[in-house]
Amino acid sequence: MSLVLTQVSKVVEGQSHIYPTDLTLERGTMNVLLGPTLSGKTTLMRLMAGLDVPATGRILWEGRDVTGMRVQDRKVAMVYQQFINYPSMTVYDNIASPLKLMGMSPAEMDRKVRAVAELMKLSSMLSRKPLELSGGQQQRCALARALVKDAGLVLLDEPLANLDYKLREELRAEIPRIFEESGAIFVYATTEPEEALLLGGNVATMWEGRVTQFGPTPKVYRAPKDATTARVFSDPPMNFTTIQKIGDKISFGDGQTAAATGSLAAIKDGTYTAGFRPDHLHLSALGNDGLHFKCRLRVTEITGSETFVHLDHGNDRWVGLMHGVHHLEFGAPITVWLDAAHVYVFSEHGELVAPAAYAAAA
Repeated sequence: MSLVLTQVSKVVEGQSHIYPTDLTLERGTMNVLLGPTLSGKTTLMRLMAGLDVPATGRILWEGRDVTGMRVQDRKVAMVYQQFINYPSMTVYDNIASPLKLMGMSPAEMDRKVRAVAELMKLSSMLSRKPLELSGGQQQRCALARALVKDAGLVLLDEPLANLDYKLREELRAEIPRIFEESGAIFVYATTEPEEALLLGGNVATMWEGRVTQFGPTPKVYRAPKDATTARVFSDPPMNFTTIQKIGDKISFGDGQTAAATGSLAAIKDGTYTAGFRPDHLHLSALGNDGLHFKCRLRVTEITGSETFVHLDHGNDRWVGLMHGVHHLEFGAPITVWLDAAHVYVFSEHGELVAPAAYAAAA
């Protein structure tokens, strides 16, 4: 079983919402669409589901062309950010509703409803109404209604975004288990890189209607093929600065240099862009391999156990993600440290030319 998109695009009033896209999703895989708001995640899902018709290209399901097929005629289920249940029905009847439309026998319907309720830990709540449930239980009910159809393709469009932190963590842990037991193709849209890493499987990073990279999630995270993918797969976004490769040295333009070892040794002399993730900046020295940069503090954001430090480094604006609570003076000079092993190097056009040493060794 597979879902294959071949040069699929979506154009609305002359504006490209999805540029020609090739994507193959295999049976029994978890596939995360990762990108900021308006990057095209929901539009791409709607094309997969058959809710929208592509402007160009073909969609194949199990080798059959379903490009123009109605969503009602496909084995597909979709769960939205705004989870929807029928408030006047019990949990049992909510889950059973798509099976009734299919004309399934009462005995078979009862078996399926109770099986999926057990999977979703709703067995003790089947006689309740949705408004008698917690937010997480209501979302599980919506997921159960999607899964009970035995859909080969399950699309989850930011399904946890409106839940509080505790419920999100609970369901994030459950979804991979549900996915493994169902055997369907799962597609999960999110704006959060951390969520993509927690869910595992494959990830398709998206930016302005384009899939910039697709592959196993850890591989895409460690080896983004371009600066756009690196920016998408980092929260806060990856920091960048211009560097020079001269002989066996990398110059950062403010007196800081690093040895051009490993993959850096093979690149030609010239101007490049260095990128590094916010959590790799530190407020204390790192030893012999540490680069230090003199910056000016713009603002800090304390989120509990972590502090976001916004910095000006010349014309560059950086963000550091520091563990712990740090009370720093606004506008004050500040020195931050970076391990050279965490620096990615991109060409002037944004292509990756040298992965970070730590990622290349992983």
